[in-house]
Amino acid sequence: MKNRFSRRGLFQTLSAAAATSAGGLAPAAAFAAPAVVGSSKTDVTKVERIWVDIPFRPVPKRHMHRERPGWTLFEITKATLANGVVGFGESMVQYGGRPLDDRIVRRVVGKPAAESMWDDSIGTGLQVALFDAVGKSNDVPIHRLLGRKVRDRAYMSWWACDQPGSDWVLECKDAVAAGYTAFKAKARSWFDLDEQCRVLTPTLPDYFQIDFDFNSLLLDSGHAGPYLKSLEKYRHMAIFESPIPQEDVEGNKLLRRMTSIPIAMHYGSPPIMTALREEVCDGFVIGGGASRVIENGTIAGVANKSFWLQLVGTGITATWAMHLAAVLSHARWPAINCNNLYENQLIKPGITLFNGTAPIPDAPGLGVDLDEDAVERYRIEPLKQQREPPKDILLSIRFPSGATAYYVSAAEYRADFLAGRMPGFAAGVYMEEIPNDGGKTWKELHDKALQKGFQVAGRPI
Repeated sequence: MKNRFSRRGLFQTLSAAAATSAGGLAPAAAFAAPAVVGSSKTDVTKVERIWVDIPFRPVPKRHMHRERPGWTLFEITKATLANGVVGFGESMVQYGGRPLDDRIVRRVVGKPAAESMWDDSIGTGLQVALFDAVGKSNDVPIHRLLGRKVRDRAYMSWWACDQPGSDWVLECKDAVAAGYTAFKAKARSWFDLDEQCRVLTPTLPDYFQIDFDFNSLLLDSGHAGPYLKSLEKYRHMAIFESPIPQEDVEGNKLLRRMTSIPIAMHYGSPPIMTALREEVCDGFVIGGGASRVIENGTIAGVANKSFWLQLVGTGITATWAMHLAAVLSHARWPAINCNNLYENQLIKPGITLFNGTAPIPDAPGLGVDLDEDAVERYRIEPLKQQREPPKDILLSIRFPSGATAYYVSAAEYRADFLAGRMPGFAAGVYMEEIPNDGGKTWKELHDKALQKGFQVAGRPI
């Protein structure tokens, strides 16, 4: 019989678990007192912001420009305390991140760092910088400020966007060489996922696992159930993320019964009590600021739901995520940090893995140093507007029927697939970028696609 959760019952469990020993049901991190912040002169005296533009590695560079060109832009934040200690953090400044606002800086400067560091509204870069500075001032690693350590090594995953199976092969080859045992990739309706798996899986070690993120593109349980079932034949399949819209409670309940592969959903949609009561998923994706992550991870732990931490950035953010994983008992699934995308991690020493895990630093603060030489090498002036996907590209989606759809924007073809205006996950479908050959046909197709994506009954180019 399935467990039934109610708001009252869950929080009764939380309260009872607070009184138990470390071996109880609740994650120890939720109830252990954090390290005492006793160092004097910890008022924030200065906040410095530095923008950097870090190039993608070669394979991600071939594909990320279609949808996430701004993912190379980061704001490095340095917070100086009255005692001279300097902490650092980072924030991606486009597509989900934001540069630090002057009003937030004024709100933090002049106050003890510990008074502001739990405030998620100040942004990730400054929040991490304050935690780093407070940890250094008290000679403790950040995880001591977050709670009680429950693991010495953090499980991490290699991430890739949608791309041909042959490029996934190259990415997984690098992942295995770097000590990873898990790979998360974007499953998209403009690629034949079964064909991608047929290309990829024979190249993988038996122990290697794959997690696919559908971002709701399977639309509904009627489409999703048979499709997910067909992927179970690949022994590397480990987790399916958000196959259909998460707010579809009944559809997700049905879908979970239709596949033997665990289903992950972003925490909070549907509301957590609904998700637990209706058992819509096997585990969660958790991200956000320190307070939110600790709170969400604690509730997931009490409900005995595993999750992966999803905090995107360079090695700075990946190290921050490792400290969070150190104190959250159910951070059992491999974290998604996307730091593998970049040619430089901005930290010294770098993160090293074996058997899919990396040691969580025990040195004060983040436990790593900022690579100042790299920061200077990639430093740029702050941009006044978001970096948009390039408009001088032509993207084609080739359907097995012989039809072709042309676009200049990934957002446009994603919207068409989500609206059901094109066949989804068709056998033999693939997407490719058409190089500008300077010819008349390319220009005509590109000019038309600039107005709006369109389909033709053939392949003019």
